[in-house]
Amino acid sequence: MARPEKTAAVAELVEDFKSAQATILTEYRGLTVTLMKELRRSLGGETKYSVVKNTLTKIAAKDAGVDIDDSLLAGPSALAFIKGDPIAAAKSLKTFQKENPALVIKGGIYEGKRVSAEEIMKLADLESREVLLSKLAGAMKASMAKAAQVFDALRIKMESGAPAAEAAPVAEATPEVVAEAIAQTPVAEVAAEAPAEATPESTTESTPE
Repeated sequence: MARPEKTAAVAELVEDFKSAQATILTEYRGLTVTLMKELRRSLGGETKYSVVKNTLTKIAAKDAGVDIDDSLLAGPSALAFIKGDPIAAAKSLKTFQKENPALVIKGGIYEGKRVSAEEIMKLADLESREVLLSKLAGAMKASMAKAAQVFDALRIKMESGAPAAEAAPVAEATPEVVAEAIAQTPVAEVAAEAPAEATPESTTESTPE
């Protein structure tokens, strides 16, 4: 690769590292061109899946301030730069690997930290941020409904002339406010705060569309 081309390639990789929510390193040896296209399609438009020389990856990662374990930079590598939901991308990779064992998930970077292949598989088993937001918004809506009932009962009591205890100020918390707050919260923390809800095992993994 000529020096200008190498410089441009590294610069593009640096930008990919910096803009990605997570980066997953894979080994694609054994995958056909057709399967590679299927994998890219399953990952969706918010994930860039690129075959990259390990030497360029190492240089770009250093320039971007990303800490990648050198042991991951062995064999033919392809990187998934995830700019959307990391959980959704991890699910797609896990499902594709299950159907195509030639794809090897080696590890990567998630929320600025190194993660192993095993941790990526665990990430794939979590519920997506969208699902968690929906659950928390629903829980907040239910809590607000209960609070409204209490205040209504208090109003009726006061109108009847009965003494009422002083009520402490109640902060407004709408589902929109909750959603905005969670959007700034790491997925791992959101998962820990979400209400527990059993889901059928069949919904854990979904086949790529």
